[in-house]
Amino acid sequence: MDLVSESAIVVSPRYKMETPTTNPTAGTSAVSSPSSGSNSGSSTPSRYENQKRRDWNTFCQYLRNHRPPLSLALCSGAHVLEFLHYLDQFGKTKVHNHPCPFFGLPNPPAPCPCPLRQAWGSLDALIGRLRAAYEENGGRPETNPFGARAVRNYLRDVRDFQAKARGVSYEKKRKRPKPKLTPAPT
Repeated sequence: MDLVSESAIVVSPRYKMETPTTNPTAGTSAVSSPSSGSNSGSSTPSRYENQKRRDWNTFCQYLRNHRPPLSLALCSGAHVLEFLHYLDQFGKTKVHNHPCPFFGLPNPPAPCPCPLRQAWGSLDALIGRLRAAYEENGGRPETNPFGARAVRNYLRDVRDFQAKARGVSYEKKRKRPKPKLTPAPT
């Protein structure tokens, strides 16, 4: 089943990212992948490229299993948010809720029933990889659902909530302005 209609620009990852090719002289099969600037000279993809391919395939599988099934061309930021909520069930980071007595404590002294969720940093990195993979597979940057405002706002909200729940700050450190050098009076 192809994820994208014939008229869409985006190419299905099944055919783009994992196209089996055989070498008639060696008799072995290999998997061709889009080349990137970092590993164009080597025969094995980098760890980042492998993770990006796995993430892309996972997202495409999610779209195929979605009810009703979605094509990549029709995917929006709302579908990306559904995917991130779906991934939360596999998280390993304890995120305390507001009524929890350990809310805001960086090192809680005892266990609590608060849910395990995906960490903000993991979600942020995942969205970055999927955003790059979308464009590598023929998507236009202006239609990239992983760069949608709703996704950026969701990531910001997750970061802020997890920071409050753990009692840590993710505030960006401001660069100090360089002091102006004034010539010494003579």
